[in-house]
Amino acid sequence: MPATTKFALPAGIVAALLLSGCASMNPTPLTTAEVVSTSAEDRALAQRDVEPLSGALTLEEAMARAIKYNLDRRTRVLEESLAQGQFEAGHYDMLPKVVANAGYRYRDEELITRSRNYSTGAYSDAPPFISSARTAWATDLSFTWSLLDFGQSYYATKQNADRVLIAEERRRKALHILMQDVRTAFWRTASAQKLRNEVRATLTDAAAALEDARKAEAERLRNPLEALRYQRQLLENVRLLEAIDQELSTAAIELASLVNLPLARKLQVAEPAQALSRGWLQVPPAKMEELAIARNADLRESFYNARIAADETRRTMLKVFPGLSFSFGPHHSTDDYLINDTWREAGLQLSYNLLGILSAPAQRRMAEAGVAVAQQRRMATQMAVLTQVHVARLQYANALAQFERADSIWKVDAEIASHVARREQAQTQTKLDRVSNQTSAILSQLRRYQALSQAHAAAGRLQASLGMEPTPEGSAAVPLAQLTQSVASSLKQWDEAQVLDIAAPAAAPGAAPAAQ
Repeated sequence: MPATTKFALPAGIVAALLLSGCASMNPTPLTTAEVVSTSAEDRALAQRDVEPLSGALTLEEAMARAIKYNLDRRTRVLEESLAQGQFEAGHYDMLPKVVANAGYRYRDEELITRSRNYSTGAYSDAPPFISSARTAWATDLSFTWSLLDFGQSYYATKQNADRVLIAEERRRKALHILMQDVRTAFWRTASAQKLRNEVRATLTDAAAALEDARKAEAERLRNPLEALRYQRQLLENVRLLEAIDQELSTAAIELASLVNLPLARKLQVAEPAQALSRGWLQVPPAKMEELAIARNADLRESFYNARIAADETRRTMLKVFPGLSFSFGPHHSTDDYLINDTWREAGLQLSYNLLGILSAPAQRRMAEAGVAVAQQRRMATQMAVLTQVHVARLQYANALAQFERADSIWKVDAEIASHVARREQAQTQTKLDRVSNQTSAILSQLRRYQALSQAHAAAGRLQASLGMEPTPEGSAAVPLAQLTQSVASSLKQWDEAQVLDIAAPAAAPGAAPAAQ
């Protein structure tokens, strides 16, 4: 059998097997059992190492639990770890390439050669020569280093280092948003907890008064038009109370999701006693601007993006330079026909893409345009951040004023409801009057809590604009009790407007406890 036939048969079989294997690949949809099983495992992993809640949840503990257990925050932390891993792996790209090779070759026929006369073209009468063994092992260890590759890897590693810092700033920004959401959900839960019993008791009274009104209408004890107006007013109060109950019904679920507690659990919160502070409103806006420029996460990210763009310009310009590479390595072969079966080989190569000169100006202009865009974005971000500071400061002042007004109205409505309730007992007021005034008091109290929640949200926005958040070092490993104390201390520092030096730029926002 010819040699080509002997090789073609196994090769054809292998190719047929590979093609049949590729042709047998079909889409494999997930089964319901797989989805259910994986979802159950995900829920178990989400709750793993989560310290159970004992007693009522305080605002400080809610924020600490969100920092430690919130799933979105865990994702941001893992993204930062991924960026750190890419940065560390990039260091090795700057090292020379050291590659070990080992191979085996086989021939089913001898490699036989003969010579031919250059002048006459006639083949030599000398017997043919065998110049290579049928089987042989070859090994080598090659060391190669390219100056151009080193320069490219160097600037790529610098860019990855800045991307690590960008991931840290994005984690800080996500923490700002998380703290705002926790504050809002906490105060909505507190208002729901405070008003739930009052709303339901008033709904019961309204239902009883409505039943009495319908009986009076049926028995013709009152003017029909007056009775209908009476019922209309009661129904309007019932509608308002039901709307309040529906609005507050989801607050506890939202808070439980943010702090990674079981959603079906009946969550109780402990309302803090301290009032909102006006201390930060006494800080000059210029000082706030300085603090925001030093610490704001968005602005710091824009600085890192500008550095990445500048390094990209340098990487681009490296392509214009010639490539210089050096190689060295030992080799060994078991071929019996080799006189020197072990040898060392070195080489030096200079390469240059002559046509690359044509694209160099365009590459340079593109890189410089990238730097200009990054710088322009940084300036735009700085203006946006300073605008946020002034707007957030004004919103905080307005929210405090609105809360104080809502608190005063609630106190007045509560006194009115109390007087009407006593007069009803003395039979000088109707049940409708009591239900109406009680509804007004509940609405006023709801508006008070809404204003309080908005004031805390405004405080959170001001803190985010200033780049201030509770970020204890290694918060994932810090015990929950210690983290709660740290958050409480930060809240106290914020309420008292305690800042060591507002004008001093923060070298590492996440390295030291910041005011919350």
